[in-house]
Amino acid sequence: MGLELEINPIRHWLPQINNPLIIAGPCSLETEQQAMDTAKLLAKDHRVFVYRGGVWKPRTRPGSFEGVGSIGLKWLQMVREETGMPVGTEVANAQHTEEALKAGLDVLWIGARSTASPFVVQEIADVLKGTDAVVMVKNPVNPDVQLWLGAFERLSQAGIKNMVAIHRGFTPFRESDYRNYPNWKTVIELRRLMPNLPIICDPSHIGGKREYLFDISQKAFDMGMDGLMIESHIDPSCALSDKEQQLTPEALGQLLGKLVIRNIKTDNKLFENQLELLRSRIDALDAELLETLSSRMEIVKQIGKYKRENNVTALQIGRFAELMEKRVKLGVSLNLDPHFVQQVFQHIHEDSVRMQTDILDE
Repeated sequence: MGLELEINPIRHWLPQINNPLIIAGPCSLETEQQAMDTAKLLAKDHRVFVYRGGVWKPRTRPGSFEGVGSIGLKWLQMVREETGMPVGTEVANAQHTEEALKAGLDVLWIGARSTASPFVVQEIADVLKGTDAVVMVKNPVNPDVQLWLGAFERLSQAGIKNMVAIHRGFTPFRESDYRNYPNWKTVIELRRLMPNLPIICDPSHIGGKREYLFDISQKAFDMGMDGLMIESHIDPSCALSDKEQQLTPEALGQLLGKLVIRNIKTDNKLFENQLELLRSRIDALDAELLETLSSRMEIVKQIGKYKRENNVTALQIGRFAELMEKRVKLGVSLNLDPHFVQQVFQHIHEDSVRMQTDILDE
């Protein structure tokens, strides 16, 4: 069942929008000239609606560039005055939030590390209480959708209605070409639980490198996301942070020009009829899958009882390794992704062991 929070559509706080929401600008504001030069070029692209710029940039370890601090807020004000673009930055604590509100910034966002701490989110929400701020929330570093939901609930309790989710990927749990693991299923779950919440994608932090940005951005639009937050720098080679994932304004324009924006629905009746037919076939196959799983679990129960009678442990690691190898091999022969097959049978096996353990304890 969905979470019912009062959330305004993007058009409520950005009435001039006529395309997906594109937010662009440097990872970090470095100098007044860098901030302004980048903004002036981005302002020429009418697909870009909001200018972003990091002011406070706490890093994983001290010693690297951690942002220019509060002076950057003045540069953002200058960008808005010069270009007319709404401006925004990340706030990581209550003090940042107070300063950003005082500076009159149009958009604030809460970063992944901050989202992971309910204490920090609550402190930020307390500062925002009674304002009509636009607040975006990046996913927490781990794929915990409840933690993500909790951030929106805390903001909602503070009276915030202009909210947007930002999907920026998760800390990788296995080797990956990307900087952060996309884990699209968590975004799908967030959409299911909060269908009225706008969601945009941050391909810069997912990919970590320029060559991945197009594919990630297209995937986001294929999944019906509402826009992108993407990093753009006047000269990425000189950037003081995340230089490998930033695009020049010109390169950003080229990327946006290649993207295909999908429609949520169509008036084509033939398409709708064919789609409904295919979906009905999926429904029937899903029913068969569930019936098959139910039959499998009945056999698992019989195995559990047999193990109890013979005083044998529920977990047989050798059997599990053999099963997994065979299932993945079979899945590949059926044109299924091996990682997908592995995940499916991991879940099935975990529940099988749980069920047998319960039987052993009876």
